[in-house]
Amino acid sequence: MGVIRYRWAIAHRKETKFLKALKGWDNIMGQSLVNIYAHIIFSTKNRQPLIDGPIEKELHRYLAGVINNLNCKTIKVGGHVDHVHALCMLSKQLPITKLVQEMKTDSSWWIKSRGEQYKNFYWQDGYGAFSVGWNVVDTLAAYIENQHIHHRKITFQEEYRAFLIENRVEYSETYVWT
Repeated sequence: MGVIRYRWAIAHRKETKFLKALKGWDNIMGQSLVNIYAHIIFSTKNRQPLIDGPIEKELHRYLAGVINNLNCKTIKVGGHVDHVHALCMLSKQLPITKLVQEMKTDSSWWIKSRGEQYKNFYWQDGYGAFSVGWNVVDTLAAYIENQHIHHRKITFQEEYRAFLIENRVEYSETYVWT
């Protein structure tokens, strides 16, 4: 109701008690402040184990560079042979869909340029993106760092399902892996 009254008062240039009370309010919120952490996960097409030793660390550094170049702040990038995890602070100016699109497009081109054995490299179509509280950023960064140890015990699919369930994301088993 307040917004409607405010817009009406502005449109009709009336000095109302409501408008007088808001004078100077626009100066209070002059700066846009954002502190949104995101955990992004996506896999190779059909979960092919194509992120092998020779390019793994380079790929993670490359993805971190893509994230940073888009005015987001990389906290940690890691993964295993068939997927990546990226923990970052989001930019206030960039939708997450654009961030993921750029990460996938740029890194796919980069990987294909690394040699003939990567010419058929593709990322899966979808991705998972989960909000992260500031108080668990260090724990999640350590989790991402230890992906190789973690995946001795469970598969990527088991891990990803667990994240979906933990974050209460509804999904269809039919479409989640395409």
